[in-house]
This record gives sequence, structure tokens and C-alpha cells, in this order.
Amino acid sequence: MIELSRYLKPFRWIVAVSIFLTFIQCLTQLYLPKLMADMVDVGIVGNDMNYIITIGLVMLFLSAVSMVSSVAAGYYASKASAGFSRDLRRDIYTKVDSLSLEEFEKFGTSTLVTRTTNDVNQIQNVLIMLLRIFVMSPLMFLGGVVMTVLVDPVLSLIIVVAIPVLFGFIYIIIRKCMPLFKQTQKKLDHLSLTLRERLTGVRVIRAFNKEESANQNYRDANADLTDVSLRVNKILSFIMPAMTIIMNVTVIGVLWFGSFRVASGNISVGDIMAFIQYVMMILFSVAMTAMIFVFLPRAKVSAERIIEILDVDPKIKDSNLAGAETKSDAETEPDAETEGIKSGKKSAQKDAVARIEFKNVSFHFEDSDKNILDNVSFAVYPGETAAVIGGTGAGKSSLINLVPRFYDVTGGSVFVEGRDVRETPQSDLRQKIGFVPQTAVLFSGTVAENIRYGKSDATDEEIWNALKVAQADDFVGKMNDGLDSFISQGGTNVSGGQKQRLTIARAVVRHPDIYIFDDNFSALDYKTDANLRRALKKEIKDAAVLIVAQRVSTIKDADKIIVLDNGAVVGIGTDDELMKSCQVYQEIVASQQMSAEVDV
Repeated sequence: MIELSRYLKPFRWIVAVSIFLTFIQCLTQLYLPKLMADMVDVGIVGNDMNYIITIGLVMLFLSAVSMVSSVAAGYYASKASAGFSRDLRRDIYTKVDSLSLEEFEKFGTSTLVTRTTNDVNQIQNVLIMLLRIFVMSPLMFLGGVVMTVLVDPVLSLIIVVAIPVLFGFIYIIIRKCMPLFKQTQKKLDHLSLTLRERLTGVRVIRAFNKEESANQNYRDANADLTDVSLRVNKILSFIMPAMTIIMNVTVIGVLWFGSFRVASGNISVGDIMAFIQYVMMILFSVAMTAMIFVFLPRAKVSAERIIEILDVDPKIKDSNLAGAETKSDAETEPDAETEGIKSGKKSAQKDAVARIEFKNVSFHFEDSDKNILDNVSFAVYPGETAAVIGGTGAGKSSLINLVPRFYDVTGGSVFVEGRDVRETPQSDLRQKIGFVPQTAVLFSGTVAENIRYGKSDATDEEIWNALKVAQADDFVGKMNDGLDSFISQGGTNVSGGQKQRLTIARAVVRHPDIYIFDDNFSALDYKTDANLRRALKKEIKDAAVLIVAQRVSTIKDADKIIVLDNGAVVGIGTDDELMKSCQVYQEIVASQQMSAEVDV
């Protein structure tokens, strides 16, 4: 919690005003019982109506001052806590946005959402209590103790007995609740995850008739959270009754012993009434402080979860050497694997810098020692199309994710335009790339807004051209509002093929130096696939293109095909060359031909 206090610094003057107003509120409230005692002892006992009216007006004025101070202090406390939460959420979002995919997957989407929303709200609520109650309670407590001692030092000894009993009860409550608060947050994360899976996987769940199983999983997660919440609430439900009993017993004690003090002439009736009010103030301030200490552990758990994110040092970040000219071998001489390329292209490549070069690249995830990619080397030049093919789990998607630096290599280097991607600012690197992910992702908004994710200042003409290249202009043109037609979250109101074509158009409108397609053509029919590739070839003739594909027909005309098997390159060349020299490629082609014959 203390570590997050820096977020209050911009609001320190607002906090100071809130504390000052709370101080005024406490002073007025502490003086009211004294005035009431004087009204009883002087006005009522002495039957002095003028005195009663005068003191009554003073008490009314002080009550108004107390009310105004309380409202104003609450306003400024809320303003400070709201600003605190806003800045904290902003920094959490910024941190999450800077995480690598590996770190993002380590936390999980559901817990990141919960920490950014629910956990921040928990801290905000406790912060308001701290700024109001935690400031007011010590003042009321100390002021009440001083006033009770001034009224009757002997009678004030009753408080010495009551306060330890109250604190002891609070301590027991906190010890029992602390572990349950941690469980509550974990159960909430699990419920969020279950709900997210239920909603995002609704089509699969219905297709396999698994609604009852999915609903049962949600009911179980909901029941777990409910069970823990009930256990917490059962314990917390003892707080108010117990504090009420302690307060009432204390008041009875004051009246009991106070009656003897009044009878002996050591204290007046008015003083007894004031004394009771001061005792109630003292015990109430202790009770309110207790409430803070009950909820503070929950906020502490939330703070720890937030700090865990804020303290993450992203593995992938811009190097101090970013922008330095780190030369790759492909700048000075062509790779050996380019022998299979046409001689005209090879001659042009001698003077060209490879747009993409993998040099002895190895890669594995942090929690695994097994390489997903092992000693991979190849280069892709301007105007060249390279395709990556291989079986399931061969490492194709992992390979292309290294180019925009979604992950960092664990061995070797990846170069883009002659610079190591680790020494290039990420924004500059990704500005050169048009990336089309394997899973088509669309955002809620219009068609135009989704395409402009690729280029924010794209004109309608540029968007229509990109849609035409991606074979998406036909169905977009048939939509009621054309480019202004609304796309629902996740693109659920368009088909899978349409969604894929829109994501391709988003990359095309960018006009990047490098295009990366992660198995995007498999969702298209053969005719659309062929037309799209034909249009793409004209549009991106000067760019370097890297394609991951499952269908051999999609990559048959590629300038070079990289064949992966268990993370290693087992062949590089054209389709004709690989059909003669690469057994793995031959097996892939044969299996697809056999599948086509079976379909026929």
C-alpha cells in the first residue's frame, strides 16, 4: 500500500484541504457536548430560557459548520481518491501494454482485467476511508479522551477497560478475515476466466452440445466465490453487534458509577450527559478505525496484486543501442540458400539489403528448455515472397512472431533491413510491418475504423483500394452503410472468411516494407484465395513477403519455400527444387493430394 502512495502526490493539496476540513468538523463536534452540559446545568436547572436559546443557537451554528465541513471534506477526499485510481489504472494499462506476449500469457487476460478494475476499486474505497475516517478517528479519540479527563478523571478509567476489549475483538476478526480476502480475489479471477471462456467459446460449446457442462463449470466457480464471500460476511457480521454491546455496556457502566459521583456532588447531571457523548465518540472512533483495519487487509491483497504487475520488468523493451546500425551478413553478400533463386533476382540481391534475415536463430519459452526453433537461417529480399510450411507444431507461427519482436530469440539474431530487431525501437520496427495474425481480430466500430488501425490517416479511396486487393470490397459494398457499417466486437456479425479479408485489407492499407501472413488464406475458398494472391502480387511487388501456410497451393509460386520440421529448417528452395530434394515437403504435398482425391 505504501508503495502506491506516490500516486497521491499530485493531489497532496487536495488531501491537505480535506484534512483541514476534517479537523474543523472534529473541533465543532467535540465542543457540542460541552455546550449541552452547560445548557442542562445552567439553563434547564436554573430555568434560564434566554441562556437555553442562546446556547441552542450556538449549537445550531456549530452543527451547520460541522455539516458543511463534513460534506466538503468528503468531496475533496473523493476527488483525491478518484484521481489516484485514474492514474493507477493508467499506469497498470501502460504496463500491461508493454508486456511481451509471454508475460501477458503468464498473467492471463482475466486476472489482468480484475486487477485493473476490481482491485483498483478496492484500494479506492479504502483510500476514501483512510482520508475521512482514519484522519477523523484519531482526532475524535484524542479529543474525546482529553474532554472526559477534564470532565471527570476518575470516571474516565472506564474507557481504559473498554478500549482493550474492543481492540482485542478487532484483532481476532482481522486474523480470521485476512486469508479469506486472498481467497476471494483468487476465486474472483477464476470466475472471470470461466465467464470469459463461456462467452468467447459460445459457438464451440453449442456446436458440441456442451452447454450443460459449461454452465456447470460456471456454477461451480460462482458457488466457490459465493462460499468464500459468505464466510467473510459471516465473520464481518459479528462486528457491529459486538461493538454495539461493548458501547452499551460501557454507557451502562458510566451511568452506574456516574450516579454515585453525582450523588456525592463530584459531577453534575449535565457533565454525565456530556461524558456519555464523549465516551460514545471515543468508542465510535475506535469502531470506525476497526472497520478500516478490517477492510485494509483486502486492499493490501489488491495492492500486492497490482504491484506485482507494476514491478514487472518487460523482457522486450527498446535497447539503449536502438537505432544503431547493426549490420547483417545479408548486406554484404547473399545467403547460400539463395542458390535456388532465379539468376536475375540473385544479381539484383547482391546489391540489396535483406528485408528479413534469420541468422542461426533458436527460440524456446522461459518455462521450457526444449527449442521450438533450432538454428534457423534464411533471408527475404525486397520484392521477394518467402513461404514457411511444415507440420503442426513445427514452429511456423513462433518463427514469424520473432520478426515484429513479439518474442525475443534465445539464440542467434533476427535482422530487419540490416538491423538487429533487438536494437531497433519497437515502434519503428513495427511501422515497417503489415502483420496479419492467424486468428482474425476485429474491434467494435465501423469497417473504416477497423481498416484505419493499419493507417490512421487513410482516405476512403485508400481503404476501398485495400478492400479490393483483399477481395473484401464486394461484401462491404453490399452492406447497408458501406464503410460506415458497424462491426460488432470480435467481428461476430461477419463470417470467418470476411473477417480474414478485412484483416488483410488492414495490413494492405498500411503499405509497409514487410508483409507477414500467418496462415490467413486457409479460411478462404480456393477461388478467393487465388484472386487475392493475384491482387496482392501486384500491390506488394516491392515489399518482402513472409507467408505461413498449410495449403501447398497457396505458396506454390513463392520465390522460396522454407520447410520446417520440429523447429529445424529441412529445406529451402522453390516448389520444383523441393519436390526433388526435400522429403518432408514431398510428404506434405502427397498428403494434400491424397486428401483432395478423397474429397473428390
